[in-house]
Amino acid sequence: MESSEEKSSSALATRHSLLTIGMNHHAHPHHIHNNLTWALAFTLAFAAVEAVAGWRAGSLALLGDAGHMVTDAAALGLAAFAAWIARRPPSVRHSYGLGRAEIIAALVNSLFMLAIVAGIVIAAIQRLQAPQPVAGGVVMGVAALGLVVNIIVAWMLSHGEETLNTRAALLHVLGDLFGSVAALIAGAVIYFTGWTAIDPILSLVICALILFSGFRLMREALHVLMEGVPSFLDLPEVGRAMAGIQGVASVHDLHIWTLSSDTVMLSAHVAVTDMSRWQDILAEQQELLHQRYGIEHVTLQPELPAQEKYCPPHSSVANRK
Repeated sequence: MESSEEKSSSALATRHSLLTIGMNHHAHPHHIHNNLTWALAFTLAFAAVEAVAGWRAGSLALLGDAGHMVTDAAALGLAAFAAWIARRPPSVRHSYGLGRAEIIAALVNSLFMLAIVAGIVIAAIQRLQAPQPVAGGVVMGVAALGLVVNIIVAWMLSHGEETLNTRAALLHVLGDLFGSVAALIAGAVIYFTGWTAIDPILSLVICALILFSGFRLMREALHVLMEGVPSFLDLPEVGRAMAGIQGVASVHDLHIWTLSSDTVMLSAHVAVTDMSRWQDILAEQQELLHQRYGIEHVTLQPELPAQEKYCPPHSSVANRK
């Protein structure tokens, strides 16, 4: 079995893979914003081309992909705006800053994506019930161009800071990328076989894939907004590690939550056996939380000794074992 140190190292490694540490966040904010802005420009330009081509060709796959592109533009615009707001410094009114703007944008974008998927599903079902002619050659040409554009935009978004906000925007773009692939396949099948049902069928398949990712992203955003403990951290294990420092009698009212995509917060009551050593204990606690768990923002309150080394949140203090 893994030791607690190995588990902690694994948790910290997971944190670094899931989130970009605050240092990196502040080092490249303009790069992130520029990526989103360029992605928005590419997406808007091609959405108009694809919408006209889809309407003239009578392709639901192309029209659906164009619809995705329009929602992508809105999603990227919202993501860029949220990234700009999140860079604003703390103020008297918002002492933590506005980092949560990115989380809210991620939630809005995921809900927006689910709504668009629902609309495409309804249109696909109607198209299956009443097939319409589709110009397969036009669909193939425009879908191939759309695939290239979506690959470029996805590359731009994936080579920046990974936050829930950029992941939400990337989800929209990946939905369009898959949509372009589906439109390309549908166009080829229709061109060579004349089977028009492939157009709405592939649209439904892509919608199913997007729904899975959309629900997952929405759940993560809601978890952050509900002050949930980050998935890569084990709250009892962190509490036990804190209580293991010499001079600590107990740790209780421990809370760990995510402020934004790159900031994890922790607060706790720490009972110490000797109040005169509090400054040394505080420094050890901060070093432990930083090195082992990657938690930078820590608020600890010293108290008189409790009876147990670690008590879960809101539990009564049990007798020392």
